[in-house]
Amino acid sequence: MPNTPSSTNKVARSRERMRAAGLRPVQFWVPDTRLPGFAADVRMQCLALKGDSHEAEAIRFAQEAAEQVEGWT
Repeated sequence: MPNTPSSTNKVARSRERMRAAGLRPVQFWVPDTRLPGFAADVRMQCLALKGDSHEAEAIRFAQEAAEQVEGWT
């Protein structure tokens, strides 16, 4: 969808409202789950963590965090 002056203005106004609410934009780069080998890499990383002394604590932390987000439990 090409950027038209009206869509650019709409985005700018939206960003200003968010800033006025005390928020700021943040950009996240995450692994591309569509890449070949992604699933194999995740599996290898999970197997490497299996039995690690910190594994149970990390899982507990993730579960508690998910429970605080509506719709994630």
